[in-house]
Amino acid sequence: MVSDSGASIAERLRRDLGRLTPNEKRAAQRLLADFPMAGLDTAARFGEAAGVSAPTILRMIAKLGFSSYGAFQDDLKAELAAQRETPLTKGMKVHPDDPLAGFAQAAIANLRATAENLPRNEFAAVATLLADPRYRLHFLGGRFTDAIADYMTAHLRVIRPDVRRVGGQPAAWLDQLLDIGRRDVVVLFDIRRYSDDLRDFAERAAAQGAIIVLVTDQWLSPISKVARRVLPAHVAVPSVWDSNAGLLMLVEALIAAVVERRGEEGRRRLEALEAIRSRP
Repeated sequence: MVSDSGASIAERLRRDLGRLTPNEKRAAQRLLADFPMAGLDTAARFGEAAGVSAPTILRMIAKLGFSSYGAFQDDLKAELAAQRETPLTKGMKVHPDDPLAGFAQAAIANLRATAENLPRNEFAAVATLLADPRYRLHFLGGRFTDAIADYMTAHLRVIRPDVRRVGGQPAAWLDQLLDIGRRDVVVLFDIRRYSDDLRDFAERAAAQGAIIVLVTDQWLSPISKVARRVLPAHVAVPSVWDSNAGLLMLVEALIAAVVERRGEEGRRRLEALEAIRSRP
């Protein structure tokens, strides 16, 4: 089993789905579909909603590392509170003697936890989707994550065709839904405080048949309910704002994986771009 490294319950569920029984997997999928609220009900009602027995619920949470249903619910409540934290409620928790060292240690821990807890099959599936030229790609982020969407777009445009940036104000995003359907992958970046506008866009794009890929924090944006693929990153640092370092690491690792998958076709695009740049 992979080390928990501070993994959220949502991360553990996604990471460990493969070692659950079919009924336990149904319970896990029910919780992920209504996270974390489904798990805050009684074990009997949770099981009834998932179509399994209460003992199945207890066996599932035991595999996640919980000794009791009460302990499981305590962690769910803590994660719900973390989801709802704002810059004001987080407060400034800087290291009094060496703020840089304290922040760096937290960022490094986030990178390590992100890498350790992310299911490799999920990462590989996203990389394969992004490398497949049969799909058009669309990128969009929230208030502080939109710059990462820009960064990823700029790289992938070089190595594959049909890479698009969803731009403008939220009202203009809806216009761009006109060209989004079953041949499209929409990559969204959303961390707490989660964006209602992004969620609305994701739901509309998913309803039109697009594949939603979500890059989020360890507590999972509500967009996860409509996302086909979810890549969580750890984000908490001693600051009123969360850190994007884990998200950026995932993006750069994905770019590298897409380049590898594109192979000779990607190399030809790079050569063509270099030829364009070398012209006087």
